[in-house]
Amino acid sequence: MRLSSEQIAQIRQSAAESFGPEARVWLFGSRVDDRKRGGDIDLLVQTRALSADAALRRKIRMLGLLESRLGERKIDLVIEQPGDARPIVRVAHETGLAL
Repeated sequence: MRLSSEQIAQIRQSAAESFGPEARVWLFGSRVDDRKRGGDIDLLVQTRALSADAALRRKIRMLGLLESRLGERKIDLVIEQPGDARPIVRVAHETGLAL
Protein backbone atom coordinates (compact mmCIF):
# COMPACT_ATOMS: atom_id res chain seq x y z
CA MET A 1 0.00 0.00 0.00
CA ARG A 2 1.42 3.34 -1.02
CA LEU A 3 0.23 5.45 1.89
CA SER A 4 2.17 6.31 5.03
CA SER A 5 0.82 5.48 8.46
CA GLU A 6 0.32 9.23 9.00
CA GLN A 7 -1.71 9.53 5.78
CA ILE A 8 -3.85 6.55 6.82
CA ALA A 9 -4.49 8.13 10.22
CA GLN A 10 -5.49 11.42 8.58
CA ILE A 11 -7.85 9.66 6.18
CA ARG A 12 -9.51 7.67 8.98
CA GLN A 13 -9.83 10.79 11.15
CA SER A 14 -11.34 12.78 8.28
CA ALA A 15 -13.89 10.03 7.62
CA ALA A 16 -14.85 9.86 11.30
CA GLU A 17 -15.26 13.63 11.52
CA SER A 18 -17.32 13.76 8.33
CA PHE A 19 -19.42 10.58 8.53
CA GLY A 20 -19.21 9.57 12.19
CA PRO A 21 -17.08 7.07 14.10
CA GLU A 22 -18.87 4.08 12.56
CA ALA A 23 -17.65 4.96 9.03
CA ARG A 24 -15.28 2.43 7.44
CA VAL A 25 -12.75 3.33 4.75
CA TRP A 26 -11.18 1.28 1.93
CA LEU A 27 -8.27 2.23 -0.28
CA PHE A 28 -8.53 0.82 -3.80
CA GLY A 29 -7.02 1.44 -7.20
CA SER A 30 -3.34 1.89 -8.03
CA ARG A 31 -2.30 2.98 -4.51
CA VAL A 32 -2.93 -0.56 -3.27
CA ASP A 33 -0.09 -1.86 -5.48
CA ASP A 34 3.39 -1.11 -4.10
CA ARG A 35 4.94 -1.71 -7.55
CA LYS A 36 3.06 1.15 -9.22
CA ARG A 37 3.93 4.83 -9.06
CA GLY A 38 1.89 7.99 -8.88
CA GLY A 39 -1.84 7.89 -9.18
CA ASP A 40 -4.69 9.46 -7.33
CA ILE A 41 -5.98 8.25 -3.98
CA ASP A 42 -9.15 6.19 -4.49
CA LEU A 43 -11.21 5.84 -1.31
CA LEU A 44 -14.53 4.24 -0.50
CA VAL A 45 -16.35 5.25 2.67
CA GLN A 46 -19.01 2.89 3.98
CA THR A 47 -21.62 4.69 6.06
CA ARG A 48 -25.14 4.43 7.36
CA ALA A 49 -28.08 5.48 5.20
CA LEU A 50 -28.04 9.18 4.37
CA SER A 51 -30.11 11.37 2.11
CA ALA A 52 -28.41 12.31 -1.16
CA ASP A 53 -28.02 15.89 0.10
CA ALA A 54 -26.47 14.82 3.42
CA ALA A 55 -24.11 12.38 1.69
CA LEU A 56 -22.92 15.10 -0.69
CA ARG A 57 -22.37 17.62 2.13
CA ARG A 58 -20.36 15.08 4.13
CA LYS A 59 -18.35 14.05 1.06
CA ILE A 60 -17.42 17.68 0.40
CA ARG A 61 -16.48 18.12 4.06
CA MET A 62 -14.23 15.06 3.99
CA LEU A 63 -12.53 16.18 0.77
CA GLY A 64 -11.88 19.59 2.35
CA LEU A 65 -10.40 17.99 5.45
CA LEU A 66 -8.21 15.72 3.35
CA GLU A 67 -6.93 18.62 1.28
CA SER A 68 -5.97 20.57 4.39
CA ARG A 69 -4.31 17.51 5.99
CA LEU A 70 -2.70 15.78 3.01
CA GLY A 71 -2.15 18.74 0.72
CA GLU A 72 -3.58 19.35 -2.70
CA ARG A 73 -3.79 16.04 -4.56
CA LYS A 74 -6.29 14.10 -6.64
CA ILE A 75 -8.63 12.13 -4.39
CA ASP A 76 -11.59 10.11 -5.67
CA LEU A 77 -14.13 9.49 -2.92
CA VAL A 78 -16.97 6.97 -3.32
CA ILE A 79 -19.69 6.90 -0.67
CA GLU A 80 -21.31 3.50 -0.05
CA GLN A 81 -24.60 3.33 1.77
CA PRO A 82 -26.51 0.18 2.78
CA GLY A 83 -27.67 -1.82 -0.23
CA ASP A 84 -25.37 -0.01 -2.68
CA ALA A 85 -24.95 -2.35 -5.68
CA ARG A 86 -22.87 -0.10 -7.96
CA PRO A 87 -20.00 -1.90 -9.71
CA ILE A 88 -17.44 0.57 -8.29
CA VAL A 89 -18.46 -0.44 -4.76
CA ARG A 90 -18.03 -4.12 -5.59
CA VAL A 91 -14.61 -3.50 -7.16
CA ALA A 92 -13.46 -1.43 -4.18
CA HIS A 93 -14.33 -4.25 -1.76
CA GLU A 94 -12.85 -6.98 -3.97
CA THR A 95 -9.56 -5.25 -4.75
CA GLY A 96 -9.16 -2.72 -1.95
CA LEU A 97 -7.73 -2.71 1.54
CA ALA A 98 -9.61 -1.61 4.64
CA LEU A 99 -7.83 1.25 6.39
